Amino acid sequence: MTLMKSLMGAAAAVALTAGAALAEPALIFDLGGKFDKSFNEAAHNGAQRWADQTGNSYREIELQSEAQREQALRRFAEAGANPIITMGFAMADPLAAVVGDYPDTKFVAIDVNWLDAPNLRQVSFAEHEGSYLVGMMAAMASKSGTVGFIGGMDIPLIRHFGCGYAQGAKAVNPDVSVVANMTGTTPAAWNDPVKGSELTKAQISQGADVIYAAAGGTGVGVLQTAADEGILSIGVDSNQNHLHPGKVLTSMLKRVDVAVYDAMKAGEDVETGVFTMGLAQEGVGVAIDDNNAELVTEEMSAAIESARRDIIDGNVTVVSYYEGDSCPALQF
Repeated sequence: MTLMKSLMGAAAAVALTAGAALAEPALIFDLGGKFDKSFNEAAHNGAQRWADQTGNSYREIELQSEAQREQALRRFAEAGANPIITMGFAMADPLAAVVGDYPDTKFVAIDVNWLDAPNLRQVSFAEHEGSYLVGMMAAMASKSGTVGFIGGMDIPLIRHFGCGYAQGAKAVNPDVSVVANMTGTTPAAWNDPVKGSELTKAQISQGADVIYAAAGGTGVGVLQTAADEGILSIGVDSNQNHLHPGKVLTSMLKRVDVAVYDAMKAGEDVETGVFTMGLAQEGVGVAIDDNNAELVTEEMSAAIESARRDIIDGNVTVVSYYEGDSCPALQF
């Protein structure tokens, strides 16, 4: 039986130094918790798949505060965990401060791609490509001609999602209106389903009848309110179709689970460097299953498959928000 060791706070993290050296990987979840039904939960699913398949165990911690980021990295490294996998862009600065002190430890940063360290694997995703596809689906499903986007923390990464979404929607219907809101400007924006619900109602009042949530745990409130109000929603990161069967149009899959699984499988031999997972690498995509099959028409399926191939082949270019810190299809 797999022994799952969970570290639930600073005191537990400190206690790691008292133990013997570990031969296990470690996973540091971002704020919002491993069961956020989105980004963190995808990581958990990947780690658990590795543990179930191998019978091995891994260490983990659910961060409760910003102060724990660097501390968790150091405690795991000092205890011998290898590799140490981190979730979210906010781990960049702590990683920059820590990785050089532990040159024999491999670190894996999910959603970071700008650091320079020989013992670091950085994995980012072409979220704008997957978001383009769900934007197409949203515009095709919309009866009002207005679709919505609700992001979590207002950062370039989430604008990257929204930008791809708006481009996809406008590729289907140049006259479509895209209403966009961010939940907040602090990490609390990732775990505020009440605010997500309020923003959903506000967008519905503006005519939106399909709303895409890229907001971590906040998105749970978006999907719930959309279902209650009789409009469609779009999930993100994990497959969220099952949360409200027949009411979630699709989910934009960001294969964080694959990135975590691959890192744990490689172990201490994990390849370092910078890697991007897009449509071509099956790192992003759309979720079609029994929960949303009746919502996805044959025309919709054909359109997104054609667009997927065109993007991979280079016949369609989805503009990245990062290219100029702006979006040609959406004003934030």
